[in-house]
Order: sequence, then C-alpha cells, then structure tokens
Amino acid sequence: MKTLSHWIGGKPVEGISGNFGPVYNPATGAQEKQVPFASVDEVDSAVAAAKAAHATWGTSALAKRTSILFKYRELVDAHREEIAQLITAEHGKVHSDALGEVARGLEIVELACGISEKLKGELSTQVSTRVDVSSIRQSLGVVAGITPFNFPAMVPMWMFPLAVACGNTFVLKPSEKVPSAAFKLAELAAEAGLPDGVLNVVNGDKTAVDRILEHPDIAAVSFVGSTPIAKYIHTNGTANGKRVQALGGAKNHMLVLPDADLDLAADSAINAAYGSAGERCMAISVVVAVGDTADPLIEKIKERAGKLTIGPGDDPASEMGPLITKVHRDKVASYVTGAGAQGATVALDGTGFTVEGHEDGHWIGVSLLDNVTPEMDCYRDEIFGPVLSVVRVDTYDEAIALMNNSPWGNGTAIFTRDGGAARHFQLEVEAGMVGVNVPIPVPVGYHSFGGWKDSLFGDHHIYGNDGVHFYTRGKVVTTRWPDPSDGGINLGFPSNG
Repeated sequence: MKTLSHWIGGKPVEGISGNFGPVYNPATGAQEKQVPFASVDEVDSAVAAAKAAHATWGTSALAKRTSILFKYRELVDAHREEIAQLITAEHGKVHSDALGEVARGLEIVELACGISEKLKGELSTQVSTRVDVSSIRQSLGVVAGITPFNFPAMVPMWMFPLAVACGNTFVLKPSEKVPSAAFKLAELAAEAGLPDGVLNVVNGDKTAVDRILEHPDIAAVSFVGSTPIAKYIHTNGTANGKRVQALGGAKNHMLVLPDADLDLAADSAINAAYGSAGERCMAISVVVAVGDTADPLIEKIKERAGKLTIGPGDDPASEMGPLITKVHRDKVASYVTGAGAQGATVALDGTGFTVEGHEDGHWIGVSLLDNVTPEMDCYRDEIFGPVLSVVRVDTYDEAIALMNNSPWGNGTAIFTRDGGAARHFQLEVEAGMVGVNVPIPVPVGYHSFGGWKDSLFGDHHIYGNDGVHFYTRGKVVTTRWPDPSDGGINLGFPSNG
C-alpha cells in the first residue's frame, strides 16, 4: 500500500505523527493508499517554512511572480491528464468531469497571471498644496486554505494561485480523502520555479485544522465545505484574529415556469442534479415546478435518467461514477427511503444500484422524488448525492417565497422564455449566484464565487476581485514634498487651500 507525504519547504516530507487515514478507490471500495495526518509540530513546520519564505516572496517583483505563474499554467495544462487520473482514482468522478475540474481551476491561475493589473493602486494628486494621496495593496503574510473532497484540484486552485500572486505564502490542508491532486499541484509549482516554502501542503484531520485556526503566524484562512464546518472555521478563525472566508453548503433550487422549454429544462436538471454524482455545492437538488409543468417535466427527466451510464470513472462509457465513501453512500440512500416514508413519491429509486464486477464500490443510482414538501428531510438537508426533489407550486410568488425561506443561498436558476420574469427573479431571489436558463451558474474566474446566508461566512467571496481583496490589505499614503520656499511655523488647523 502506498504511503503519501506532506509537501513542506519545497520538498516531500514523510509524516512522523504515526497517524494515518485510508484513501479508497470509490469504484472498488478498496483502500489503495494511506495519508499521514499531521501533528501540531508538523503544521508548525509548514507555517515556519511559509513565514521564512514570505520575507523575500512578499517583496518580490510582480514580474517575477507572474513569470512563475505563467510557467505554472503551462505545466498544469501539460499534466492535466495525470491530474484528472488522480482525481478519478480517489474521488471516483468520471474522467471527463475530472478534466473539466482542472480546466476551471486553470481559469484562476490565468487570473493570477494578470495580478499586476489587479494590484494597481490609485493616486490623487494635489489634494492640498503639493500634497498627493495614494492607495496601495500589500500581502497579508502566511495564509491557509482548507479544501473539500469533491474538487481536489479546482478548489485549491481557487485559493493559492491568487494568494501567492498577491505576495502571500500558503499552507494548504486538502481533504484527507483525496490528497494526491494537491500534492501534484505543489510539485508542479516547484518545477515552475516557485521558491521553497511559498506553497506547502499538510495532510491531516481536525488536529491540523485546529492548529491552522489558532496559529498566530497565519493571517487568513479560506475554506470550502459543509455549512456546520464553515461555521466552525469562521467562529474559531475570527476568534483568533484571522481574516476568514468560509463557504458552506447549499440547497440549490431550479425554478421552471410554464413557458419554459421543457426539453432544455429536463436536460439541465439531469446535468445539474446527477453530474459528479451530485457531489457539488452548486448541484441542483430541488426543481420548483410552477403550474402544470411538473408532470411533463418529470416524464422527460425520467426518460433521460433511464439512459444514463453509471460506472467506474476510468471507463470512457461512464457518465456518472460512485460516491466518495460507503458511509456517505448509505447516508444518501437513507434520504430516498426516508422520503417515501414521509409521503413523497419515489419516481426513481437508485438505492439498489450496483455495477457488475465492482460490487464493493460505493454505488448508488439516480433518484427522483416527487410531491416533496418543505417539511421533509430530503428537502431540508443537503444530501450531496444524485437525488433530485420536485416541489409543486401554483404561482411564481409562491416559488420565490419557498426559495427565499431556505437557510441557504448559494446558487439558483430559472428556466423561462420571459425576460421580464427572469429580471424579476434575478433581483428578488436571495442567492449569491443566479442562472437564467443556466443550471449551474458558477462564475468565470474574473467574477467572484460565493453565496448568501448559510452558504457563506465572512465578507469576501472567493476568487475574482473579492479574492484579490481577501488576500491583501489596503494602505493609504499621504505625501508632501515641501517647496524650498516653504518654511516657518503654523500651529493652525491644516486647510485644503
């Protein structure tokens, strides 16, 4: 069995804590690797390497940083197949989905390559006699990222490329379930010329997380994961004086109006609910069908769902892979059986699905629940699996009230041909990301990603301009160069004359 390593100070470092976690192949259910869990001392070692590196990296030329990032972009692009294979082996998602993840992560690397434009300051001349005022942005120092299992490459690339481009050094704690992609990204960064200690990767569990949150030399923490953990990260990080952006969970709704193209809506519901086996914070998990749209829409969804090919992620024929662990698979299945017991109609039941020759894999088929009501567990909880609920409402106003009553506000979508209705929706719905006939409205790299309400804790969304502001702090400089003829003493209050 392969034992993985940390990446500290520009090189692989074997774990010394004696604690390890299993890394499974979700398609077979077999443990293929073990990952070391960092002790407090090992986290401290990574932070010390990052702090030492910041002494020179934080004052390095923007031209040097961007040159390294351009090289890094080339290397990640050249190794995208290898990175995708690592993702598929540990996460289980199909290869095409893994490749798409790498491509979306590269968008943020490309944004970071243009950091010189993002860090331009402002200047006001002659605000008073011979007085100029300028504003600049500077790095924070050592910053950290704690990332989830569902996007082992993309979410780390949402964080560290921008952070290091801004002059910070970085400590990454990836999910212990999917550690290999993050390690590969660090290797490639070193190959691109990133100085030792600028990017460090420590694997671990709650011990590592808590040390990151309390370490006095870490200035800021980025997190993506479930809402309960996001609350924990934000509460404890800010209590220790850190800047925190913590992105939590979601229950994303897709509103379908009677005038919508139902074929487009059905295709979109399939893609958004069942892609990546539903293990996406931007997955659509609730369709809100207005008026008489529910019956024909459900039939179209069922027809398409019956044609999906579920299998190992490395099989080119597979369109959906397994879930991350057996425990999670069983939890997702419990929501389907529980929905039926609570009065929902189980239009499609994927709980008995398996794959021949891979019976020990973490398999579940697609499930579709009709006549769901807000009181049911399948509606109230984030399931994080291939389960789509349909809620029937009579009017647009009833739909908006239902959606805005949700404690989450990550992403949402409306399907309609009516521009006026779409405009009302984008202004009235309480969510941070909105799609109009777009089921998964994840913003491009130069716009920021983030939700509202219990989907985000902190003041900054991730990447885009918000990301640059999160990883820097502003400074205003007021300058006066006296004219040789100036002189004398004046104790009066300065004026703007």
